[in-house]
Amino acid sequence: MKDMVERERTCYCGELDRKLIGTEIVVKGWVDRIRDLGNLIFVDLRDRTGIVQIVASSGQQEILKVAKEIRPEYVIAVVGKVTERDPETVNPELPTGTVEVRAEHIEVLNTSNTPPFPINEEISTSEETRLRYRFLDLRRRSLQKNILLRHSITLATRNHLSEAGFYEIETPFLTKSTPEGARDYLVPSRVQRGHFYALPQSPQLFKQLLMVSGFDRYFQIVRCFRDEDLRADRQPEFTQVDIELSFPTFDTLFSIVESLLRTMFTAADIQIETPFPRLAYADSINRFGTDRPDTRFGLELCDVTKAFTETSFQVFRQIIEEDGCVKGFLAPAGPRYSRKEIDDLGEFVQQYGAPAVSWIHSDADGLRSSLPKVVSESELSRAAELAELGQDQTLLMLAGKPKVVHDALAALRVHIARRHALIPEGQWNFLWIHDFPLLEWDEEEDRFTALHHPFTSPRDEDAELLVTDPGRVKAKAYDVVLNGIEIGGGSIRIHREEIQKQVFDALRIPEHEAKERFGFLLEALHFGAPPHGGIALGLDRIVMLAAGERSIREVIAFPKTARGLDLMCAAPSTVSERQLRDLHIQLKGH
Repeated sequence: MKDMVERERTCYCGELDRKLIGTEIVVKGWVDRIRDLGNLIFVDLRDRTGIVQIVASSGQQEILKVAKEIRPEYVIAVVGKVTERDPETVNPELPTGTVEVRAEHIEVLNTSNTPPFPINEEISTSEETRLRYRFLDLRRRSLQKNILLRHSITLATRNHLSEAGFYEIETPFLTKSTPEGARDYLVPSRVQRGHFYALPQSPQLFKQLLMVSGFDRYFQIVRCFRDEDLRADRQPEFTQVDIELSFPTFDTLFSIVESLLRTMFTAADIQIETPFPRLAYADSINRFGTDRPDTRFGLELCDVTKAFTETSFQVFRQIIEEDGCVKGFLAPAGPRYSRKEIDDLGEFVQQYGAPAVSWIHSDADGLRSSLPKVVSESELSRAAELAELGQDQTLLMLAGKPKVVHDALAALRVHIARRHALIPEGQWNFLWIHDFPLLEWDEEEDRFTALHHPFTSPRDEDAELLVTDPGRVKAKAYDVVLNGIEIGGGSIRIHREEIQKQVFDALRIPEHEAKERFGFLLEALHFGAPPHGGIALGLDRIVMLAAGERSIREVIAFPKTARGLDLMCAAPSTVSERQLRDLHIQLKGH
């Protein structure tokens, strides 16, 4: 028989069905499971499409001999005929469960060591071990399904934008460091001694230059790099769907993005409704404590500060006099929280800087509270009225600086919703957040910084405030949020040099520094730059949500750990002294 390495595979394992009964086929893959009954051996053969059962029987001693020698994860090739399974052996759990392959020839193409963990879905292996042997982890059906989903969503994205008149244009990976935001990954130049490239955090400036160049509609599915602290939905290298267009309006841009997201989720067999609701940034903070709210459940915030403006409770009094606030939300109706439960909630909010949780509970006997007795009944009643506190409900409250209160309440709101199972499964709540502040004050740097990036346009009606009161300027910026997770952010860009200079001034970027860092952009604005804007959508996060995963590491083929390590390749690693010399680098302390 022809060498099985050279013989063509005729079909994939998961493609076998009753239509092929009586057909001789060639399948190749990995041994998933073996059941040896002596003179009858069943082998489950696996490839990327699924599993099919191979049968070797006593009438085929040579085949039986080979079958007895194979082990899980061996790579084998099988020639055989597709036959119908006996009714009592049908496996309804498998798409191929009504057929099997009667082996006529089995060849071992490669052996395998015993894997460090079983290649199945019910594994308790640590994530570190899984990442160390990622090439094995990727054999598991759930991960293969996620990677296939990513491919489908990416392909649908590319086709959709192409059909909508966007050109896919690649931008450089080796570019100039423009440190305004997250830290750059720097790449030393060998030929330009003492100079460095930076890996792009975003193609931001290049896509703006493409608009100046007249390409009108650009997109790119692009890798980006940020040297920042990691978490479940963040990696040092990530993929975004980058979009830019000329002469946009908010409605046009929002419609394009909504249509694209509908296509992306349709590729995952998820139907979403458009248009998305829109919510101003200030309203989002006031109602949910965050600019990325999960709107699948209630528990909206209420401000009860006015109830305590004249209070004798000095803690609240001082907080309010120092421009703080007292806010909270109504927990689901039920019995009053126990002291231990309140203590647990207090420990939860402490990680967000809030000192403690206070409460007011209403029942048949009236109002009860954790606040000191110096807080009067009228103050409790006023707070209950402001919060619209109902029977058998508890008002959970925090007091402090507005940012601390909002951050802690936003997290507590989700914590309580999960605890009481208030978050519905299979619901997709998209939301546009708009009217962001253009700038935010950085206490540590003692200056304003850009909330998004320094190329975001201020609202036309706020342009004069750039000079007189920069903190009040609103931006032509927007984020798209899904179920409490930001999946994209963008803005209308500055296209006039005088406005860009005013923003740089507000950011305390001197003229000489602006020219050094962004001179090519400022020069381009001299040459008929059109109004333009766009968005960057986080592909990793979108696929994570569509796949029902909690971490983007489950939808990336070769991710890093939370500490930015590649455990499989052992990266980052040291390099030789010669490499360092070539790059004119000397390590201190080595």
